[in-house]
Amino acid sequence: MIPKYKRILLKVSGEALMGDKSFGFDNAVIAQYAKDIKSIVELGVQVAIVIGGGNIYRGMNEAETGIERAHGDYMGMLATVINGMAMQAGLEKIGVYTRLQSAIKMEQIAEPYIRRRAIRHVEKGRVVIFGAGTGNPYFTTDTAGSLRAIEINAEVILKGTRVDGIYTADPEKDPTAEKFETITFQECISKNLKVMDMTAFTLCMENQLPIIVFNINKPGNLLRVVRGEKVGTLVKA
Repeated sequence: MIPKYKRILLKVSGEALMGDKSFGFDNAVIAQYAKDIKSIVELGVQVAIVIGGGNIYRGMNEAETGIERAHGDYMGMLATVINGMAMQAGLEKIGVYTRLQSAIKMEQIAEPYIRRRAIRHVEKGRVVIFGAGTGNPYFTTDTAGSLRAIEINAEVILKGTRVDGIYTADPEKDPTAEKFETITFQECISKNLKVMDMTAFTLCMENQLPIIVFNINKPGNLLRVVRGEKVGTLVKA
């Protein structure tokens, strides 16, 4: 089976790792994601991953916590490295070679982010996990995912969520919400659909980098997406 995409960036939220828990990560969820990632690596797909940090630290209201925004954002970046290490352990446990790269230097646990080295790793079949966001406050991990995908010349961003695509409204709250099979960047903006934050979304739009939003919690969906099956919603130029 020849995959449709040769190099992808998988973006997963930190909350997705929680499973049914209210904090931290669920080992069963990490094991399922690792198994799905292994299935596409075995097809020859080159994989990079960006994981959010919302399961450990979510930027809280400054007025309530007394923590200023920039300081809180750095805390969130460190949370993404913890998630990256957990995902790395889950992948290596089942025989997938990985590299964890961090936008904030921490040599004992991760390589510094170096673009050319990251590209070399994926070319060699290693899964590269990008931690610590962009290394700058005021940017989300969505933006980090878009930026890294463009930098390593990924063909598509696969945004794994708990819903099976983009809808006219939140399908978990509105049963009449209708799903889009494909949609353009401009339509997402005009309909005010919150696919990603605007910085991340604009980066993808300007670089004509397609996004596929799909339900990553359904085992086998990731493999179906890279095979080119109609799964989730495709956002394109």
